[in-house]
Amino acid sequence: MSEASLPKASVSEAPAQKRSKVEALKERSNFLREPVASEILEDTNFFSDDGTQILKFHGSYQQDDRDTRKSRTAAGLERDFQFMIRTRNPGGFVPPELYLALDELSETYGNHTLRVTTRQGFQLHGVLKANLKTVMGAIIRNLGSTLGACGDLNRNVMAPPAPFTDQPEYVYAREYADQIADLLRPQTEAYYEIWLDGEKAISVEESPEVAEARQRNGNHTIFHDSSEPIYGTYYMPRKFKCAVTVPGDNSVDLLTQDLSLVVITDAEGRLQGFNLFAGGGMGRTHNKEETFPRVADAIGYVPKELVYDAVKAIVAVQRDYGDRFNRRHARLKYLLHDWGVERFVAEVERYLGHKLRKPKRLRKFEHRDYLGWHEQGDGNLFLGLSIENGRVQDSEAQQLKSALRQIVKHYHLPMRLTAQQNLVFYEIAPSDREGIQALLDAHGVLSVDQIDPLVRHSMACPAMPTCGLAVTESERALPAINQRIRALLNQVGLQGEYFSIRMTGCPNGCARPYMAELGFVGTATDQYQLWVGGSPNSTRLAERFIERLPVSELEAQLEPLLVQYKQQRQGKGKRRESFGDFCARVGVESLREFAAAYRVVPPVSE
Repeated sequence: MSEASLPKASVSEAPAQKRSKVEALKERSNFLREPVASEILEDTNFFSDDGTQILKFHGSYQQDDRDTRKSRTAAGLERDFQFMIRTRNPGGFVPPELYLALDELSETYGNHTLRVTTRQGFQLHGVLKANLKTVMGAIIRNLGSTLGACGDLNRNVMAPPAPFTDQPEYVYAREYADQIADLLRPQTEAYYEIWLDGEKAISVEESPEVAEARQRNGNHTIFHDSSEPIYGTYYMPRKFKCAVTVPGDNSVDLLTQDLSLVVITDAEGRLQGFNLFAGGGMGRTHNKEETFPRVADAIGYVPKELVYDAVKAIVAVQRDYGDRFNRRHARLKYLLHDWGVERFVAEVERYLGHKLRKPKRLRKFEHRDYLGWHEQGDGNLFLGLSIENGRVQDSEAQQLKSALRQIVKHYHLPMRLTAQQNLVFYEIAPSDREGIQALLDAHGVLSVDQIDPLVRHSMACPAMPTCGLAVTESERALPAINQRIRALLNQVGLQGEYFSIRMTGCPNGCARPYMAELGFVGTATDQYQLWVGGSPNSTRLAERFIERLPVSELEAQLEPLLVQYKQQRQGKGKRRESFGDFCARVGVESLREFAAAYRVVPPVSE
C-alpha cells in the first residue's frame, strides 16, 4: 500500500486537506534528516525555527536562559541558547551504565543536574550546540536513546516502576511496554546518521514478533513503500502517549494517556489479553474553551494475539483522521470527543479487521508511588527514593546527586524512574541494604517517613527559566508554596492532612495538574488558575475553581476552602473523605459560596 492509497480522509491526500506549516516541514525533512543534518555542521549556537521543530523528534528542545534574556537583549547580546535533551526509557528502565554516563554528561556539558520527568525519563539541561552531538552520541553508546522522546510520534511508553518478579501481571506490563515502544519506534536511519555518523552503535535486539507485526498490514495500517511503515512521511498529527499497567495500579496515570493497556491474566497468572483505554490528554490553552483536558474512555478488550495489531490500528486512525491543520485540536482526545466512542471504535475495528470485545471488569485503580524499602519477590529488595520535583542535584541540605552516583558505582544497580518524578533502585541484595541506607543517611537524603506527605504527593514541571512555553514559575515556586500550605493546614486545625498538589508554569499540563486534588496552572507572572476536585488516585478530572490567583493571596484564597473541608467532610479515620473527593462532591459553586461568606477564623491554639 502507498500513502496515496489511504482512506478518503487521510492526510496523505494533501491537496484535499489543509495542513499546518509543521506538516509541510515534516514532508521536506526527508524522514527527520533536514535541516538538522545540515545545521549541526554550522558554526552557530542555535538551530533555525525549522531545525528546532525537527530536532524535537531526535529528543531535544532548543531553549535559552530566560533569567538573563532581558538583560542580554538590553546589552545587545544574543540569547543564551542551550539545549534540553530527553531520554526515552520504556517503563522507566535505566541501566547503571546509562545513569553514570548521564551523570557525567550533566557535569561536563550540562548544568550539573539531572531531572526525572513525569513520563519516566531523564532530562539533561544546559547543553550547548557545539556539544550536542557529543552528548547524544554518548547517550546512545551507553545503552540509551533519545529518539522519539519528543516530537509528533509515540513518546516514552510508561509502565509501573515496581520491579516485582513474583507477580506475573507486572512482568507482562514491563515486557509489553518495551515491545510497544519497539513497535512504534521511528524506523528512519536519520538518528544514527546524524549523531553517530551512520554507526548503529549498541542497539537492543527487538523481538522478531514485534518486527513482523510492524510490517503486517491490516486495513491501511502501514505504508509498504515508506521508510516509516507505521508513520509514513508525516508521522503523527501531534504527540502520542502510551502506558501499560496492571489492574488496580495507577502509578502511570493511565487515564491521561492517548492509549493505555491494562494487562489481563487468568487465575494461574497466564496472559490473556488487554483492556484498552483511549483519548486521554492534559494540554489546553488559556481563553480557548475549545481546548480542554480529557480522561480516556474504555474502548474494549483484545486477546494477546491481536495486541500489536490493535495498537497499530489505533495509531493509524489517529494518524489518518487527526487534525493536521490546527495543532491545538490535533491530539487523539479531540478525535474521540468529536466522533464519540462508538464511531471511533468502529473505525479502529475497520483498521484492525476484528471486533473489539467488551472490556474485562477491573478492580479500583489506586495511586502507588513505591517509596521506601520493599520485597522484590525473589529474595532481593527494591528501594523507592523521593526526588522533590524530579531535580537530581546536590544542595546544602542533601547531596542527592553524589549519593546516587556512589550507589550506582559501588553496587551497580539498575533503576526505574516513576511517573511521580522519583526513582526505584532494584536487584538489591539484602546484605547491601544497611550499606546503601548508611550512604543515603550520610548524604542527608530523607527516608520516606521523614518527608512531608504534601511534598511526597506533589510535583511540578520545570517551567522557568528553561521552558519557552512557561508564563510563570513552577519547579522553583512549589517548595515554598507547599510550606505555606502546610502552615495554613496547621493554622486551621488540619495538622497531618495532605492531598496531591501539582503545578505547571503554563496550561499544557506536563505535570498533569488537572488530575490533582489541588492543581496550580500558570496564567501570568506569579499568578495561577486553581483547579480542585481531582481524586487521590488520579482517576477524575479536577474543575477550575479560581481563574487568577496571585501568589500573594494564596492563604486568603485557600483558607475558606480548607475550613469548609474541615467542617463538612464526611467519614472518620481511614474512611474520612479526602480533600479532592470532598471538593468533587460539594462542587465548585458550593466552594465559591462558602468562600464569599467566609470570615477569617483566629488561629487554632497549640
